[in-house]
Amino acid sequence: MAQKQTPSTGPRYQTVTPSRDGIGKVYMGREIAGVMGWQGASWLEREERQQEERGDLLLRELGLRPGMAVADIGAGTGYYARRMAPLVGSGGVVYATDVQPEMMQMLADGAKKAGLTNIKPILGGLQSVNLPDNSIDLAIMVDVYHELEFPFEVIESLVRALKPGGRIAYVEYRAEDPRVPIKAAHKMSEAQVRKEAAAHALIWERTASTLPWQHVVIFRKK
Repeated sequence: MAQKQTPSTGPRYQTVTPSRDGIGKVYMGREIAGVMGWQGASWLEREERQQEERGDLLLRELGLRPGMAVADIGAGTGYYARRMAPLVGSGGVVYATDVQPEMMQMLADGAKKAGLTNIKPILGGLQSVNLPDNSIDLAIMVDVYHELEFPFEVIESLVRALKPGGRIAYVEYRAEDPRVPIKAAHKMSEAQVRKEAAAHALIWERTASTLPWQHVVIFRKK
């Protein structure tokens, strides 16, 4: 597909004819995927998700401790925010961000139902996570980064929100594995994640491949 720059996207992004699952906007050679709307929220809470994704293994990889301030970027219904909240305890906090107000309401309702008072819903923007500078120890993005309409700007805002030495975990379906039953636009290779993260003040720390379908690519703030 021919690529071109447009005033609406600027030199950092290019436009192409949209693919079936993309938005026609290209960043570093990757077409950005379309966002799953709040109407699909039930998929985030499906019973088989634990078996498919092994969220328990993900939480183990994150090394959460009591008192930490963590951010769940693109938190959706709060599936992972609710699981992280008990691990950081009453002295910690989980900032759960999403750009869809409907998701934010579902997240708040779920936290209230579970009796979790240390989850703080934050309505994010298309170009910013809307978190204070130097406020978080760890941020996670679970199957989210590939859908960000402005990935460079969002990650820049997230890096600013990290405390010195804070970490970001990109959790993405493995594009390298054809057995992962997810549409290609919603997968990312480790190489692509690292390529895009290199544009920011981040140092690659490690990649965990312990999950059935996803890899966890972890970076630390320089």
